[in-house]
Amino acid sequence: MADKGSMKRPERGIPLRAFVPNAVTALALCVGLSSVRFAYMENWVLAASAIVLAGILDGLDGRIARLLNAQSRFGAELDSLSDVIAFGVSPALVMFFWSTQYMPQFGWVLALTMAVGCALRLARFNALIDDEDQPHKSAGFLTGIPAPVGAGLAMLPLYLWLITDQEIFRHYALVSPWIVIIAFLMISNTATYSWSSLRLRKNIRLEGIAVIGLLGVALISAPWIMLTAISIAYLSMIPFSVRSYAKVKRQRAAERTAASGGA
Repeated sequence: MADKGSMKRPERGIPLRAFVPNAVTALALCVGLSSVRFAYMENWVLAASAIVLAGILDGLDGRIARLLNAQSRFGAELDSLSDVIAFGVSPALVMFFWSTQYMPQFGWVLALTMAVGCALRLARFNALIDDEDQPHKSAGFLTGIPAPVGAGLAMLPLYLWLITDQEIFRHYALVSPWIVIIAFLMISNTATYSWSSLRLRKNIRLEGIAVIGLLGVALISAPWIMLTAISIAYLSMIPFSVRSYAKVKRQRAAERTAASGGA
């Protein structure tokens, strides 16, 4: 007969550490979708702020999951669904209410390219999540621009309009092609930098922390100017990321050639 002390009670429910990252993901979904309500009320500051805040929360949930060792397939699926809504559907509706609804015929269709592009990007990500042959990922790069970044970039004309109050930035002739370009970059095979591919030298570590702190304060003090600057800086880095990946690709090809020659 087994000792009663050695018998373990069956675990009930899920551990709190598995609940936290999924709760953050759900919060990002709700915050991102709330931007549609603010856009309907024509409160463009809160509409844009909600999507930016959702992007920050989206960047935290994965790191919290890894920190707590709480990664799960459920969390990955929830994250993808949240991203489609918060960074695909919501920006599309915000930009439609703000600008493209005034386009005579195709304003709704062009706004939808943002939602479709985001959905296709995340469908591709989920389809390849277990695929070992991912050249960009293995080299520390991303394929296309991430969904939260795409949502932020799509609203660049809105940032400029909030800064300058110039109606040119709201005109559908400018906004519509911009949305299409961002949607294309999301589903493209363009190699872009990921956090894992960026390295900071040890001798400038403290300076880097100071710069991040100052950027955070600047983002609070002048959010639209800083978001515009960040968007332009990110776009300017894309040619460098493409060149860096091409260099890595050439190095790998040379190593394979050398290995096959020595065999």
